[in-house]
Amino acid sequence: MKKIQIATMDTVIITGGTGLIGQALSKFLLSRGFEVIVFSRNPKAHKATLPGISFASWNIDDQSVNEEAFQKAKYVIHLAGAGVADKPWTSKRKKEIVESRTRSSELLIKALKNIPNEIVSVVSASAIGWYKQNLSLPATETDSPDSGFLGQTCRAWEESISPVSELDKRLVILRTGIVLSIDGGAFPEFKKPVKYGIAGILGNGKQFISWIHIEDICRLYMEAMTNSAWSGIYNAVTPNPVSNRMFTLELAKKMKGSFFIPIPVPDFLLRLMLGERSEEVLKSSNISANKLKQQGFQFIYPTIDAAFRDLIQR
Repeated sequence: MKKIQIATMDTVIITGGTGLIGQALSKFLLSRGFEVIVFSRNPKAHKATLPGISFASWNIDDQSVNEEAFQKAKYVIHLAGAGVADKPWTSKRKKEIVESRTRSSELLIKALKNIPNEIVSVVSASAIGWYKQNLSLPATETDSPDSGFLGQTCRAWEESISPVSELDKRLVILRTGIVLSIDGGAFPEFKKPVKYGIAGILGNGKQFISWIHIEDICRLYMEAMTNSAWSGIYNAVTPNPVSNRMFTLELAKKMKGSFFIPIPVPDFLLRLMLGERSEEVLKSSNISANKLKQQGFQFIYPTIDAAFRDLIQR
């Protein structure tokens, strides 16, 4: 990425900064002239490898936080939350997924209320898990949440951070789609069978995947953070969702030319392997990016072809 110098060295707090988006975003913001403070339960366990990135303590269990960081920061990016796809959805894991999001939001709200600060905006993650199954008209930000686990998790997540708006801070919530990156997340998992010439099409392959390139999501967070015209909820997805079948076959063509075999992975097998999580894999998420476009955001990677060309050559 080309380095752009800006006049000031504004400081950004990032919660969940050791995750896929958090790590990429920290480096991205650093390259744009910001200083980054990553909140961690155990900051001493992390070694700052780049000048301008530091770690500060916070703990959602005892609701404690580094006050100096809040006094120094101008912006907060809230990404904290246990991984949804990492482990089976036991009752214990579901509770952890929800509370890691809601209790971390509560800690931020408490800190913003009680610690003198000059923070002007908070940008919080959410997810397109908010939306119901959708094969026809693209879902928009005004749609009601799905009644399933992820839909209700996103509802609780967004409600937990919403008091920011009452504290004279600008709040932006980004409902994020599948983030494509070589460094983790879904993309390396899609690539694994393709390396061996197998293009695994999940279920009937007709379900939509709404996605975004890692560089575009980083640019989007910075824009939402710094541009005072942004407020409220936005779908953080490209304008061009694709079916699971198209996604898989395009990836296979880019990686293997014509040397691959499409193999359907039946619904029952996915349910056997993934349990309740299979519902999200098989759910169609056709999500609108019109609000982003109306806001003037320009994607570097608007199509799956452009995204795959970039990611595969890295």
